[in-house]
Amino acid sequence: MGELRLGTEADGIQKVFTDRFGGGDILTVRAPGRVNLIGEHTDYNDGFVLPMAILNGITMAGRKRDDRLLRLFSIDYNEEVTIDLGARFDKRPQRWSMYIDGVVRSFEEELGDELPGFDAVLTGDVPQGSGLSSSAALEVATGFMINEMLGLGVSRVEIALFGQKAENNYLGVRCGIMDQFASCLCAADSALFLDCRSLDFERVPLVMKNEAILILDTGKSRGLVDSAYNERRRACEDGVKLFAGWLPGTRALRDVSSEQYERYADRLPDEVRKRCRHIVYENERVLESVKCLKNGNLARFGELMWESHDSLRDDFEVSCAELDALNGIAHGLDGMLGERMTGAGFGGCAVALVKREAEQQARETLSAGYLDKTGRSLKIYGTGAADGARLI
Repeated sequence: MGELRLGTEADGIQKVFTDRFGGGDILTVRAPGRVNLIGEHTDYNDGFVLPMAILNGITMAGRKRDDRLLRLFSIDYNEEVTIDLGARFDKRPQRWSMYIDGVVRSFEEELGDELPGFDAVLTGDVPQGSGLSSSAALEVATGFMINEMLGLGVSRVEIALFGQKAENNYLGVRCGIMDQFASCLCAADSALFLDCRSLDFERVPLVMKNEAILILDTGKSRGLVDSAYNERRRACEDGVKLFAGWLPGTRALRDVSSEQYERYADRLPDEVRKRCRHIVYENERVLESVKCLKNGNLARFGELMWESHDSLRDDFEVSCAELDALNGIAHGLDGMLGERMTGAGFGGCAVALVKREAEQQARETLSAGYLDKTGRSLKIYGTGAADGARLI
């Protein structure tokens, strides 16, 4: 994980570009995927999250055109698509080019002006459907390239917001802002503490002298259907309405402390009570996690990761048999400081924090135990905290 199949990033993709579209003033950008260390389902509740960018991402080479056409070639799908920006948005589902098209149109709407088209070649090494935000990486790579190519002067925060708007309005996914923010604004050797209401953020040093972060890919594609996701959002929104009656001024669950939650918990319907409990305590876990990283207390940070998984499994109920099996195996390993599911849920990946001296044994035991319990092969990736979107 973390290496492209094309050799040197810029040289490899630019050769493909030149072979297909010819030479000229070619711009190449890279936008990373992300892993969320802690703070799950808090983003759309105006809460706090703590992601970091990973080494894997989307690389895109592009060149401006003089007309309104997008000519796009995906190396991974071996597919070329031409889009006329003067035509209506193409709503054919699950097509990679929709993300690029949606970002361009979001830029046009926000800036109030038509943009020229471009030719682009792209490739990525973020496992799709794994909860590592391949879609956000594609949106950010597109936005970052447009901004640099046309000299628009759009900020990184705006690029992230335009990417989110594309996903909300054109892809029909009610995602929060975390994924695009992480891909745009993370920095190497840091986690990104983000307030999803104010969009205030802080890069928190992630100093691991004797520890390693592992991404554990269950091999089960995320099955979070729209109805399940919307049910959880709706339960949180129902909880906010009730808390607002007891605590005037409550706009989202991030406004409710754990003490206030406990005071009124028995008045909440059972499902709403569990969903709200996860969000309220998960926000507090994020805040404590930031303090742990600043103080170098990775042992306590690991404990918070365990607690987060338990809450996602029992209260928010977005885990699955594979993720829980993996968590159970991890619990029994020497040197394993913490492990939790990451992403929306029902499949995808987990993230683990392990002592470096125990990493190899952990890899072997996790792989063997997971295969034995689930019949599936486990992919394990080591990653560092990477930079956000950049020119290459």
